[in-house]
Amino acid sequence: MLKTNRLLLLIALLFTAGIVLSACGGSSEESGGESSDSGESQEGGESSDFKVAMVTDVGGVDDKSFNQSAWEGLKAFGDENGLEEGEGYDYAQSESDADFMPNLNGLVRADYDLIFGIGFKLTDALNTVAEQNPDKQFALVDAVAEADNIANITFKEHQGSFLVGVAAAMKTESDKVGFVGGENSELIKKFESGFRAGVAAVNPDIEVDVQYAESFGAPDKGKVIASNMYNSGVDVIYHSSGATGNGVFAQAKDIKKNDPSKNVWVIGVDRDQHEEGAIGDDNVTLTSMVKRVDIAVQEVAGQAMNGDFPGGEILEFGLEDDGVSVAKSNEEAMTEEMIGEIDNWKQKIIDGEVEVPSTEEDLETYLESL
Repeated sequence: MLKTNRLLLLIALLFTAGIVLSACGGSSEESGGESSDSGESQEGGESSDFKVAMVTDVGGVDDKSFNQSAWEGLKAFGDENGLEEGEGYDYAQSESDADFMPNLNGLVRADYDLIFGIGFKLTDALNTVAEQNPDKQFALVDAVAEADNIANITFKEHQGSFLVGVAAAMKTESDKVGFVGGENSELIKKFESGFRAGVAAVNPDIEVDVQYAESFGAPDKGKVIASNMYNSGVDVIYHSSGATGNGVFAQAKDIKKNDPSKNVWVIGVDRDQHEEGAIGDDNVTLTSMVKRVDIAVQEVAGQAMNGDFPGGEILEFGLEDDGVSVAKSNEEAMTEEMIGEIDNWKQKIIDGEVEVPSTEEDLETYLESL
């Protein structure tokens, strides 16, 4: 009887084990290529583990300009590929230049596959970190670094600045316009040179007041500079100063609030800053020189994820591919005549009839030719 019971128990155990093994085998076959271990995403066919992040310049991720545009591009890439913010894509905010290196190293340690440095000020830090981590991929916006694992994203800012210079010259009533720069650098000189050339192309007798705040994160200083300019008779200011430009907008809106009949204008930069100029039913944003940092970031991130990372290359975006453009959101301020003239100059630049200066030396030569 004991032997019979043992035999029945053994048969029962073997039968149960068979059911378990069968169930395990069925689950594996049904999962097929859907397992996360396959390394394939449902849409793009690339690794679902791809992670991308960026380090901001000192203006911050919500500067309503350059950094924000880059972050919008990164978020669009994340949404498009089903990545979660804080895991698949993220940013590290820099409060000062001293934050660049630790922020970059922090993202390296967090094992991000591609890391963007947003702004020319990150060049040295990015070069150092890229050299120390040759297996990682990096991208630098607005500057050029010589490393095989760094993709360089640049723009023809002078071309777009020329066109908003045309807009400023056609809009001014005082024949005095202004330019507010962030830090006095080779990059911001491209904006200034193009703008001054565009103004002169319409009327070389228009006075251009140029001042630099020496910071991309000083809205209070931007407000003071704008106040002095407007008080001196300037009625259109083009800023290329990141978050410092928020102060320019604030001053223009204060003037408009106190005297609605006063015509003062701001030309935004990097993003379409139409919303920044809104004050009641009025808007002090004449136009903006739109620089598609968002599209460039999104494009390079996609290339890296798909195994086509343009390391060591210099990518340049200009008028011909809509890398830079002129915003036309303020339909009341931007007349058909102005838009027609801007489009006319745009085509001349694309066709090579006009070579827009990008340096002070080139600007002097250009102005002498008028």
